[in-house]
Amino acid sequence: MSNPSSIIAALPPYIQEAWEESGFKELTPIQKQMIPEAAAGKNIIAEAPTGSGKTLAYLLPSLQKINPDIKQAQLIITASSRELVMQILDNVNIWAKDSGIKAAALIGGANVKRQQEKLKKKPHVIVGTPGRLTELAKSKKLKLHEVTTVVLDEADQLFAKEHIGEVDHLMKAVMKDCQRIICSATIPPHVEKQAKERIEAPEVIRIKMDQDHLERVDHMYLVAERREKAKLFRKLVNMEGMYGLAFSNDIHELETFAERLEYRGKNVGVLHGTTSKQEREKAIKSFRSGEVPVLMATDVASRGLDIEEVSHVIQLDLANDIQQYVHRSGRTGRAGKSGTVVSIVTEGEKERLLQIGDKLGLQIDEKTFSHGKLV
Repeated sequence: MSNPSSIIAALPPYIQEAWEESGFKELTPIQKQMIPEAAAGKNIIAEAPTGSGKTLAYLLPSLQKINPDIKQAQLIITASSRELVMQILDNVNIWAKDSGIKAAALIGGANVKRQQEKLKKKPHVIVGTPGRLTELAKSKKLKLHEVTTVVLDEADQLFAKEHIGEVDHLMKAVMKDCQRIICSATIPPHVEKQAKERIEAPEVIRIKMDQDHLERVDHMYLVAERREKAKLFRKLVNMEGMYGLAFSNDIHELETFAERLEYRGKNVGVLHGTTSKQEREKAIKSFRSGEVPVLMATDVASRGLDIEEVSHVIQLDLANDIQQYVHRSGRTGRAGKSGTVVSIVTEGEKERLLQIGDKLGLQIDEKTFSHGKLV
């Protein structure tokens, strides 16, 4: 079987077949570095940008260690958002096809009884939110004595105040020699310190942001007074071929912008920290299916949203820092496609935006609207 590298050739046949079917030609930088280290059983802290292939970098070597004949959980993957959990589960199902490995998702807000029924089927892989995993582990419904690998995905979220206690409970509940993999798009120094306090002798892998990706995407801005932003946003939403993610730092502002659009007969999806589970599902589903042209979100709510065809990223509020700008920009121009980042800024924000551009070595051009197009 022709493989792009000896790394894939060293993995089980069912993974090699899934690789052939996937159409992937080569491993990404994070996969090249991480798969051999993880396959060797090392504890890992890995930072790599959004869309760089982190999930497969930890998933393939972790699946390889599973023995389907042992009918117990052997791999635990935890992530802070429901969307990311479901996305990871989809990946597990694709890559573990024909292996006899079974997987289940355990998420907060869902019916506990139903999840307990899932556990009776003895899945080998459990993907879940930290609160629900801890709850089921404490009640002895989720047994962790056969777990060989624990993965914390988007660790900067999991080490935040609301999750850290649950994460610590899980880390202590598994066997001492259990492999621990911690990964995220951004691992700032305080998160790295927290991670190192929790795992023994970790291998630290950092993949720098992809400058090629940033340069492949067009970066532009529109200047407007704060109260005029909604009007410009409406023009962007109405542009032909628009399929975009719009970011705001303010929940109230997201709701207001969405209401104004709705009033003018244009629907958009809205995602933020207080959106209910049903509302989130509905918003994501209608965006994925193309029913709504734009999904408006706060950064936290957008975690783990992996949608390849996004044509535009719109900043209704300027990113707070370079990392956030890079993270947002990474949502468009994925898988080698082109994309556009449009920031709607006030005169004051414009200076900060251009400073971010300078630091990233990007040209960010000013545009205006003419006949429904950005010129």
